[in-house]
Amino acid sequence: MRLTLHQFLTLDGVCQAPAGPDEDREGGFEHGGWQARYRAPESGATVAGWFGQASAFLLGRRTYDNFSGFWPTVTDHPIADQLNSLPKYVASTTLSSVDWDNSSLLGGDVAAEVAKLKELPGGELQVHGSGGLAQTLIEHDLIDEYRLVYFPLHVGSGKKLFRDGARAAALRLVNSQMTPGGVIFAYYQPAGDVQHA
Repeated sequence: MRLTLHQFLTLDGVCQAPAGPDEDREGGFEHGGWQARYRAPESGATVAGWFGQASAFLLGRRTYDNFSGFWPTVTDHPIADQLNSLPKYVASTTLSSVDWDNSSLLGGDVAAEVAKLKELPGGELQVHGSGGLAQTLIEHDLIDEYRLVYFPLHVGSGKKLFRDGARAAALRLVNSQMTPGGVIFAYYQPAGDVQHA
């Protein structure tokens, strides 16, 4: 399977708590729910289309908790249908079990376990949110495509997708689109090492 990473970002690279004020207050983050005013039918259709390409999902612990507390109660919705029926692999050092249908915990070496999952047949192994897990995947060069959604705001603090000290690497833009509200969908694939002048 191809591993695709789907991430909502502010223009200053923050991925923390896009959906709601209480999603993740770690570090005193006060801007939770920053993407709410930019929701639009165009964005929803694009995101639903992504979920339609999934063969399985790879989730970090916090995203698993958020998703499993909401999506199992939703019916007749394209995202819920995919999330509730397809395999879900959860990377966590704190959970001892997962009870959402078709979910399983990964073993101790997340990078090695994900590399094995990528060898399985299928379309896409999708990561949504899961910022800490995403950083591990970036560090081990396991992402085949980045689907980054940039919102027209900056918040000045919070957890970033590409943290300080992350491994340097080049990306190649393979597709993009923009909503009338200024949200940019950018699709990137790895392009080797950074070239210096």
